[in-house]
Amino acid sequence: MCRCRITEKQCLILTSALKSNPSHLRELNLSRNKLGDSGVKNLSDLLMNTQFKLEKLGLSSCEMTDEGCSAVTSALKSNPSHLRELNLSWNKLGDSGVKNLSDLLMNTQFKLEKLDLRGCSITEEQCLILTSALKSNPSHLRELNLSENKLGDSGVKNLSDLLMNTQFKLEKLDLCGCRITEEQCLILTSALKSNPSHLRELNLSENQITNTGVNHLCDVLKDSHCKLERLRSECRAVSFMGSSFDKVASTEDYRSLRRIKNDSTKQRQEVTFNGDYSRVFELPQV
Repeated sequence: MCRCRITEKQCLILTSALKSNPSHLRELNLSRNKLGDSGVKNLSDLLMNTQFKLEKLGLSSCEMTDEGCSAVTSALKSNPSHLRELNLSWNKLGDSGVKNLSDLLMNTQFKLEKLDLRGCSITEEQCLILTSALKSNPSHLRELNLSENKLGDSGVKNLSDLLMNTQFKLEKLDLCGCRITEEQCLILTSALKSNPSHLRELNLSENQITNTGVNHLCDVLKDSHCKLERLRSECRAVSFMGSSFDKVASTEDYRSLRRIKNDSTKQRQEVTFNGDYSRVFELPQV
């Protein structure tokens, strides 16, 4: 029901219907509807029902504030064991919304596997709260999207501390457009070196990463335990000379990355460089 122009009143009608027959629905996507906080609150009443065993919930761009986020997370606290995917992207969660979400993430009965917080205006302090919560319950989350948030130095540092935890088995991490600097990239890659065996996809595009950052990424890729299959990074100095991966790089840094890929006995399925051009290169299967 994404982009169906559902109003707050219509959301009340929908949730009332689901209350009368709550036990079968497993996926609900209400993204890009103007539900507002009151519409989300009506949905929250449904989420509290222990007979309601929803596994996937999409509430992206629903004009939700910290009040609506608090209502959703409070409801899930009372019925935490079923939900596996939660999309709250492009909502202004605020301090109280992030705090309540973090309290939920700390619940060992809450076994969320995919969390999307893209464009939620998350600050450094809020990132600390989120990562601290995940440290206390690290074993379930597999996909985390924090793109388009200003994480800052302390936010990246706390995220890196989490990535170093061997119990944290994240497979996909999206940090696109987080204004990550060269220094922050070094902190991230150092964390990945200490726990390299789980991550499959890493998106660092649209950040302030240049040749030094690429060198750090190369160091991670050299690790025989690194299982990375898709890397998205940013390049401002690449000369595209052909469609094959062997002819991509014109700088020494990117030739280094190419050699790592060619010499590796592991699969590196896809590498994306975004700069003046955007191109995806399929790597040969090994």
